[in-house]
Amino acid sequence: MFVLLGACSNSTDEASGEVKKQSQIKNQKDDSTTVTDINSDTIVAEKEPENKNADESTTNKPNSLKAEYMGKLNDTDKEIVEMRENPIDDTTIASKKVEGDIYDLLDELINEIYGVLIDQLPSDAMDQLREEQREWLTYREKAAKEASLKYKNGTMEQLEYVIVENKLTEERCFQLVENYMN
Repeated sequence: MFVLLGACSNSTDEASGEVKKQSQIKNQKDDSTTVTDINSDTIVAEKEPENKNADESTTNKPNSLKAEYMGKLNDTDKEIVEMRENPIDDTTIASKKVEGDIYDLLDELINEIYGVLIDQLPSDAMDQLREEQREWLTYREKAAKEASLKYKNGTMEQLEYVIVENKLTEERCFQLVENYMN
């Protein structure tokens, strides 16, 4: 069984959400886990099944919504990398199409995650998250606009805006799952 742990980073990420560098990873608490590949963004760990005779269908099921959505986020991250590595061509128009498709994918995913949280969180916690989400949306739009201004009136302005929106939305998906989902 392979477990893929991805990480997003920005200057405001909490230490608990960051991936540790290879030099910091010496031992895992679970002796059956071995780190097989490490780079700055991803850790791939191979884990022996705890019960080697267990029915495979039960060992592959996530034990929580949090685990399920972390899997979805990691799969989405792989899909995004694939989309960016294989545009139709090298034009700005093709890049805008890819980023637009990524935006749609992430927008659907963040709305799905938010819907799960509505069902899962107590009403007072959800009210607080709603306010936090509104503030985050304002932050995302401001950050994307600010980043795009370096290309003001150029062909890259809109592309940079969507790239930043996508990066921040993907990071927010991970934050919502890590911090709020059970």
